[in-house]
Formats: sequence, structure tokens, C-alpha cells
Amino acid sequence: MAVTEAPTARTYGNFRRPRTVGLRGLSLGATLLLFGGLIAVVLTTLISLWAALGLALALAAGAAPLAVRDRHGRTLMQRAAVRLAWWRTTSAGGHLYRSGPLSRTEYGSCRLPGLAADSALTEARDGYGRPFAVITIPAVGHHTVVIACDADGAALVDQRQTDTWVAHWGHWLSALGSEPDLVAATVTVETAPDPGVRLRHEIDANTHPDAPDLARAMLRLAVAAYPEGSAQITTRIALTYSGAARAGAPRRSAEDMAVHIGTRLPGLTAGLSMTGAGTAVPMTAAELAEAVRVAYDPSVASLVEEARAAGGTGLTWDQAGPMAAQETWDHYRHDGAVSVTWAMSEAPQGEVFSNVLTGLVQPNRDIARKRVTLLYRPHTRAESAKVVQQDYKNALFNAQQARIGQARDDAEVTSARRTTEEQAQGHGVIRFGLLITATVNSSEEMGRAVAAVDNLSAGARIAVRPVYGSQAAAFAAALPLGLVLPLHTALPQTVRDAM
Repeated sequence: MAVTEAPTARTYGNFRRPRTVGLRGLSLGATLLLFGGLIAVVLTTLISLWAALGLALALAAGAAPLAVRDRHGRTLMQRAAVRLAWWRTTSAGGHLYRSGPLSRTEYGSCRLPGLAADSALTEARDGYGRPFAVITIPAVGHHTVVIACDADGAALVDQRQTDTWVAHWGHWLSALGSEPDLVAATVTVETAPDPGVRLRHEIDANTHPDAPDLARAMLRLAVAAYPEGSAQITTRIALTYSGAARAGAPRRSAEDMAVHIGTRLPGLTAGLSMTGAGTAVPMTAAELAEAVRVAYDPSVASLVEEARAAGGTGLTWDQAGPMAAQETWDHYRHDGAVSVTWAMSEAPQGEVFSNVLTGLVQPNRDIARKRVTLLYRPHTRAESAKVVQQDYKNALFNAQQARIGQARDDAEVTSARRTTEEQAQGHGVIRFGLLITATVNSSEEMGRAVAAVDNLSAGARIAVRPVYGSQAAAFAAALPLGLVLPLHTALPQTVRDAM
């Protein structure tokens, strides 16, 4: 007699933040500053002890901002730099945005603010003949295509099927490292109140003229009661490609990148069918403009639904932005809504289950509109080997500095070694982050939304912090626009990692 064993739930983990080599947990920049300063102090003692003492005090004052970190891992130097940048932005009026007929924007349009102000939207067709929109960011030469997914959801799904979806999703992400010219990918799960427009049109279109009065009354009651407490969940995947110049070839235009992306889209969307993403279809220019317009002004959501059901809104990219926006230190006001965006500062520690983010992405009654955006930046095969090997060496160096072995250092070395083994077996290495945007209709509702995000993030076992001083940029990065924030900063990534 055969006995069927119940499948055990799989766990996931080993999320690592690569560390730079430094003395006693200091960054590389702080270590170099400390060694250089100590050499200068020793040489100065040959001239004057008082001068050497003054130089030592100056060295301590200069190294402290690079050594002291808060609970989110940010140094005092980084926090001071954000404060300085915010002061410069507000002094120049960069935190204010006005568009429309009375603004300074070209032709009185309502273009997107901030980093996406110079973006352009074009439309092309892929290998299946499906129309798709391409967002071009000229400043960095990036071109983004957005895929709309009709996710199946985990209701009434056994654990074996969930594990299969997660495995195929991991394989799909790993394959992005081999995708030509791919820079980044984002997954945005948005929850918002359902206005019930689609249900009403569906019922009106299928109601027979001779239907009984009782049936009509029941349908009218359903149309009136359904929107109360119901939510609309949308999932969008944005893939960002680089059109930068290559060896022997100039920088590619939006038309050239549209042809390149169009040939890749059929395979990418077909690969998503096994991940639980449901039907994956590229978004058209009109659909993308409508989604961005609703994000900046949620009050027009029902109007957009009505116009879409009537044949189309006719919105263009020049009309997708807000009429007015104002950024403050800890929130962002855009048209008639207020938003706060948080960034993940620490990934889940230890092992987690596949449903660790379920509560975070589900609708919440205290948040009118919520977006959870996963940011991915895959390494190529060659970069992956270098990254994991260097991370393993840095973990060994940090563990060998302590005279008495610590369990945390041993765990870091074990985790880094496991990562190198997995990479050698063919697994991909990918950088990831997470943004959470909560949008409410008034400032009075913001307190409940902040408390709700704090509770949801704790349940997801992640540490988050508000993106102070950069709420506008974080709000735009959480949208499916293909903005890769690290590539829009003045300092290179290597310099920021060493500080």
C-alpha cells in the first residue's frame, strides 16, 4: 500500500548585501582616511606635539561621520549629504512643480515632473504583431517596455504549485542576466479601490430587455454594493534596456531599440506564463499614459474607466503628469492626493516562506492606494563571478580581524561561501530593492497609512525607512517608468559604496 507524503514547504533566503573591505567594520573610504591620517600624525610629531594633537583631533572629527551609522546602515556623512542636497533643492525651488496652460512647460502641457520630465513615449509592434509602448529617458539612454500581467493569485493553490511558480520565477530572473543590453527590471503590484465601472458596463451589456424585475433589482443592488470594500489589483513588469554606444557602433535611437525589444518580447512574455503571472501582454502607449495619470491624480480613476469603456481616453504622454506637485521632506503632494514612499533598508533575515510578502501586497483599508515595487538589477555571468568572489574575500577579511571568533562573522563567511557555490553551479546573481508607496486623499489620513505600512513591513520581516528628501524621485521610481535611480546620481556607484 503506497503512502503519499505531504509536501514540505520550501524556505528561501541567503539574501546578502556585499560589503567593502575595511578595518573593524569601517568602509573602504573611512579606512583609507584613517590610515592616511595616522601616518600624517606620526610625521607631524617630528615637528610639534601640539600640531600632531590638533591633527589627531581633526582626523577624529573627519572620520566620525564615516564611521557612525544609524539602524538603517547609513553614515552621518550620507545623512548630511542628503540634508545639503535638500537645502539646495528647496532654495532653487526644485521641490515645486506647476504645469498646464499657466505654467512654464512647453505648449501648456502636463508633462511628468522630476527625472521623467524629458521622457518620451513611442509605440511599436513586437514579433507577434502586438503594439507596445517604449519609454525613452534621453539623459541616460534608457528605453523601457512595460508588461501587464493578470496574476493568478495563491487562493486554492496547493504548495506544490506555488513552489513550481517560485522556481520558474527564479529561473526567469536568472535569465535576465543573459538578456542583451538589459539594465534593470521592476515589478509593481498596485492595489486601489475598484470604482465598479467595469462591472456596471458588463451588466448593462448582458442584461436582457425582458429580464424579470427581481433579477434587475438584484443586479442593481450588486452594482451599488460591490465597489464598497472591493479592490483592484494590477501587476506590471517594466524592463529597461540601454541604448548606449558599443564598440564600433554609435548610440542607438528609440526606433532601433524598439526593433531590438520587439524581437525579445515574445520570449519574455512566454516565460512569464509559468511563473503564476497569468496572461502577460505588453502595455500600449494609451494604457501606460492612463496608468501614470491615475497614479498622480487618483480622483480621475473612475473617469478614466468610463472613458476607456466608451472607446478610449485619448490621453497622451504630455497629459500624463500632474497639474501641480509639491515635495516636502517626508511626503509628496500631487494634485489632490498625498503620498509617502519607503525604501527597504534590510532584506529578510534568515529563511522565509514564499508568502512572506503576501500581507504587504494585499489591499489595506487604511491605505487608499498602495504600490509595492521590487527593483531588480541583474549581473551578467562575468560580473556575477567577480562579485561573489570579492564578497567572499571581504567576509574572510572581516572575520579574521577579530581576535575572538564571533558567530555573526562565521555566519557571514558561511553565507558568502554558499553564494559562491550557487553561482558556480549556474545560478544568477541579482541586486534587488523594494519601494512602498502609500497614497491617501488628505493629510489627515496619512497617520493611519504610516502606521499600516510599519505593521505590514514588520510582518514581511523587512526593515524600511521613509525616503527623506527624495520623495518625488522615489514616487516616480515606484511607477513602471524604468527609472534606475543609482544611475541618475552625481557620484558613481563604486564611490558611494566605498563611503
